Amino acid sequence: MTPDMWITLAVLVVAILLFVTEWLRVDLVALGVVVVLMLTGVLSVGEALAGFSSTAVVTIAALFVVGGAVFYTGLARLMGERILQVAGRSEARLIPVIMIAVALLSSVMSDTGVVAVMLPAIVSLAASARISPSRLLIPVAFGALLGGASTLIGTPPNIIVTDLLRDAGYQPFGFFSFTPMGAVLIALGVLFMATLGRRLLPDHQPRRAVQQVEAPRELIELYRLPDNLFRLRVRAGSPLVGQSIVEAGVGARFEISVLEVERPSQPQTVARLGEQRLVVQSDAPQHLRPAASVTLLPDDVLTVKGEAPVVSAAAAYWNLAIQPVSPTETDLLVSEEVGIAEVILPPRSSLIGRTLPGLRFGSRYHLTVLDIRRPGVEGSLSLKETVLGFGDTLLVQGEWKDILALRSMRRDFIVTGEPEAAAGAPYRHRAPVALAILLGMLVLIVTNLVSVAGAAMLAALLMVLTGCLSMDEAYESVDWKSIVLVAGMLPMATALEKVGLVNLAATAFTATLGGLGPRAVMAGLFLVTSIFTQVLSNTATTVLIAPIALATAERLGVGPYAFLLAVAIAASMAFATPVASPVNTLVMGAGGYRFKDYSRVGIPLIIIALLVIVLVLPLFWPF
Repeated sequence: MTPDMWITLAVLVVAILLFVTEWLRVDLVALGVVVVLMLTGVLSVGEALAGFSSTAVVTIAALFVVGGAVFYTGLARLMGERILQVAGRSEARLIPVIMIAVALLSSVMSDTGVVAVMLPAIVSLAASARISPSRLLIPVAFGALLGGASTLIGTPPNIIVTDLLRDAGYQPFGFFSFTPMGAVLIALGVLFMATLGRRLLPDHQPRRAVQQVEAPRELIELYRLPDNLFRLRVRAGSPLVGQSIVEAGVGARFEISVLEVERPSQPQTVARLGEQRLVVQSDAPQHLRPAASVTLLPDDVLTVKGEAPVVSAAAAYWNLAIQPVSPTETDLLVSEEVGIAEVILPPRSSLIGRTLPGLRFGSRYHLTVLDIRRPGVEGSLSLKETVLGFGDTLLVQGEWKDILALRSMRRDFIVTGEPEAAAGAPYRHRAPVALAILLGMLVLIVTNLVSVAGAAMLAALLMVLTGCLSMDEAYESVDWKSIVLVAGMLPMATALEKVGLVNLAATAFTATLGGLGPRAVMAGLFLVTSIFTQVLSNTATTVLIAPIALATAERLGVGPYAFLLAVAIAASMAFATPVASPVNTLVMGAGGYRFKDYSRVGIPLIIIALLVIVLVLPLFWPF
């Protein structure tokens, strides 16, 4: 092997190790790959940075904006509600109907977004039908993954293999190229989950019902917030006068959360003539967020959340007058400006292993954590001392715009429900426009009137111009970590091919499995991809394996389409672990699932998919 081969192989091994262990963020790892390959001379500057101008990257970014508009306008919620109306209350009927519904939605929308919107309604439906949520939520997650594999825009791996074909001089896949095989897999997946899979599904009775509700006011009752809210008036002699909440260390010294500072109306000078002033006194008090810039004054009233003995101790320590908050005063927590929502920590969240004070959560995200709940643990956890872990649910409170901003931080947070609807859905009246643009984009892609990238960019532009979301919200809708991941890993694929490692891997596949025929080679590619996708992102897995599949097909002298379709589909078969896909993580807490629950149901489904791919895929795409 040449020195460049060793360098590239070392970079690849280190990158995979960092992806699996999560010692560094995935986007940081991808950028590191670009820099190392460029500095070592394996790739030229142009080759190393080519990923950032890739049509796949541009297309995926534009589709994020389109998906964001679908959610900001409430269109996703409307579609989900219509579908659930036909589901009924029988478990035998709910499983196939919900799986098909979610698959259809995720074929044109983000699978994570679809599950996030459908989750509260499905769990509520399970409660009303007296069915354990654990009987329905794995089928929901698996249905979303299967649906994403059924169209060109359903998932990033499909876009990546399509671009690879185009760059190699082959006719690229069309919008419905994935649909015949995807439809077969959806049908078999639904059949499996409705029969054998249904017997393998756990029947966990949830210890709590946090995710059975979606309305913020229901969360208030669920977390007993009216009982834990108090008003603390700052007396003139209080040590807090002249300090901010942050400077005084209110939350650090006592386990209480300051939600709001209410300041009595202040006289304002509106006109001055010599020594005379015209002063106006407003009757309305000011309602301020507890930011570091807010210095406390006498008679300010702090609305705090905490246990009564702790609040009493804090009041005595700082010489504050105390009084409880009436249950009717919940507008302090939920209004058109502020609200509450639940967020779940996914497996690759940078918050895992850290505490809220260590993160400086409030100043970083401009939100207050009111409670922490952990699957399998009764009651609340300490806001000061708890080391955050995978699957923890944080109840956050603050301005709606800051809650919605968490949606763009998909590596760190999964926001449950549809907070934009609770915030008043300012773009709800644009839902018909968003639907028309979405359908128009699909027509352009299906008819090949314009390229996929062109159709997606046009749709994203129209979504902003027609007011389905603002430009700032469009930026927030893009999962920039995923974009950097794709742009950073594409040069790795270029390096693997340039130094000859792709041909080396293709030769190994040909030597070991080639004698058994192309079906055996395709089965090997499917297995390798499906194993990698359980621990890596489906995007990174596809970027690494797809070039090997293409080179192997060329070495065997067969068409590359079946091999690349097998890789793209296998990348979506993230069924065996809760960390394989965000949708698996999203349903974990609500279903009370354990790690083994996914593998018990998911591994048989992967095996079925493998057999179907080997037997059926060559019928649609001959070698």
